[in-house]
Amino acid sequence: MIVSKFNLKQIHNIYTLMNKVILITGASSGIGKETAKRLINQGFTVYGAARRTDKMEDLKELGVHLISMDVTNDASMVAGINTLLDNEKRIDVLVNNAGYGSFGAVEDVPLSEARYQFEVNLFGMARLTQLVLPVMRAQHSGRIVNISSIAGKIGEPHGAWYHATKFAVEGWSDSLRMELKQFGIDVVIIEPGPIKTEWNTIARENLIKASGSSAYKDLALKHVEMLKKIDEKMGAKPIVIAKTIEKAILSHNPKTRYATGGGASLIICVHKLVCDRLFDRIMMSQIK
Repeated sequence: MIVSKFNLKQIHNIYTLMNKVILITGASSGIGKETAKRLINQGFTVYGAARRTDKMEDLKELGVHLISMDVTNDASMVAGINTLLDNEKRIDVLVNNAGYGSFGAVEDVPLSEARYQFEVNLFGMARLTQLVLPVMRAQHSGRIVNISSIAGKIGEPHGAWYHATKFAVEGWSDSLRMELKQFGIDVVIIEPGPIKTEWNTIARENLIKASGSSAYKDLALKHVEMLKKIDEKMGAKPIVIAKTIEKAILSHNPKTRYATGGGASLIICVHKLVCDRLFDRIMMSQIK
């Protein structure tokens, strides 16, 4: 029997999917959980990592392998990667999704809290990437998908530390992409807009805690209300971002970055088109 090229391509694609091993951090909720669900249904071998594996029992039932991991703890990350590699002998995609947002005026936020955001949003991502790169280089293939945010493109009051971490993720990822091209490893940045996850609630609660009774309270409390309205009216469901991550993984030649969900592309476009002071006025006009 003669097998057509089309059938051979289908067979190759199925084989490739079945043999891809993917690690997703922050898989216990929101974007990470939805991404794990979509990818396991595609036939990938999926590992979901989070501090609390009890919140991922539904993923386990779908066939996702669970790893208890704290991206601020080096031993935890090393142990998690070793477990995955002992089982699979390879890793094809790392989705650096674990993230944390805490708002408050710069004057009010303790530096310990600022450092913690960097530990979760940047250094945890960087350390996990370091741990998987030797294997990806040996394979001469791999894909690093870093979840950034439109917060890595624009600023807003009370979000200085969170935005600083995401600006750092953008520059770090761009530099990494150029370093890894020679080894056949792709680096992709995902830039979500407002998403309906617990992130918004945490950001609001921390903003009230840090600045709700300080010299910045008037603007801070208005900002809390704005964040609540954005979550209700503009926030995209996590599945929107999960689909974009899936697209970036399945693409033979992925884009370097994908802006998605909650008007992300429009916000970034406006920021590019207007001067800084005008954009400041636009942002502040929303906090009223």
